[in-house]
Amino acid sequence: MGLVVKFEAPRTVTVGEEPDEELSPSGVRIATLFSGISAGTEMSYYRGTNPYLGKQWDADQRLFRPVGDDGRASTLTYPIVGKGHEEVGVIVEVGPAAQGVAAGDVVWGKWGHRSSVVKPDAYARVRKLPAQSNPLLGVFSQIGAIALNVVLDADLHVGETAAVFGLGVPGQIVAQLARLNGAEVIAVDPHDDRLKTAVSLGAPHTINAGDGAISERVRELTGGRGADVALEVTGSYQALHEAIRSVAYNSRVVAAGFFQGGGGGLALGEEFHHNRVDLRCSQISGVAPGLSHRWNDERLQRTVMGLAASGRLQLEPLVTDVLPVERATEAFARLDDPSERGLQMVLQFEDGGRCAVG
Repeated sequence: MGLVVKFEAPRTVTVGEEPDEELSPSGVRIATLFSGISAGTEMSYYRGTNPYLGKQWDADQRLFRPVGDDGRASTLTYPIVGKGHEEVGVIVEVGPAAQGVAAGDVVWGKWGHRSSVVKPDAYARVRKLPAQSNPLLGVFSQIGAIALNVVLDADLHVGETAAVFGLGVPGQIVAQLARLNGAEVIAVDPHDDRLKTAVSLGAPHTINAGDGAISERVRELTGGRGADVALEVTGSYQALHEAIRSVAYNSRVVAAGFFQGGGGGLALGEEFHHNRVDLRCSQISGVAPGLSHRWNDERLQRTVMGLAASGRLQLEPLVTDVLPVERATEAFARLDDPSERGLQMVLQFEDGGRCAVG
């Protein structure tokens, strides 16, 4: 039997048991080392605000439909078992027909907060971390892919200015990738500790959102023009409105945050309308249409992991907490506490204790 994290109800997390999967002839069994917690999607399950919990997603028509008297049920109901998409583990068993993999290989991927998983050899073969890499890097494969997708959607060019709103884990990665793409970065967040982290990771300009006059400060830093692009990674409608106010005329705002509820604080009749702002959604289920023949989720992940392994992308400084999986309840409660200022919260499984951390 293995361990798995469950959302039993809003703000109720438990760690229970689940049977181990049977190993297929071409499969591999992966023992989880670390599993990162997403402060966006997973916290919407924790808080009970995810739209799948209150509505039904029609995958054919790509519409959310209300739950009604016609018997339509919500797409998700509690308990929600094994959610999570930031995992890394070590191969501990290999099927007799598996090729290109071996016991001891460290593999990153998505399989939820559970102590082990069985995956096809083809899945594991393309997701191996270099032997010299810190296994903790593996928890960033998906959140890093989300951040890279934001930068691709922004269509940044060398010499342009990118204002990054929100310096949680995805925002910190977005800021680094925007710089790698040739942009001058202005990092915006209301918390000084996150601004300091952004500076330590190379952001040349920061603005504390709590001081107000954000768009005015952005214009001061850009000779009165405004940012060429703003990258919103907060999920806050107020921050999205400020991002819209901060860009130059006929410029782009990429909205990547997972917004919850109605759009309070968003005034689309103001700068959005009068400055002809191009508002674009970035979401990991797809890439920009012009890139879809060349890019997909796997390539995004492999690119981020390659940049991290080479040292061009700094991810280890974003890990602020590593807790044993048995303390998952505490981990989610801390992420839900607005007074907590940690970044990447990671759950460690038994085998993770035998791996180098740091």
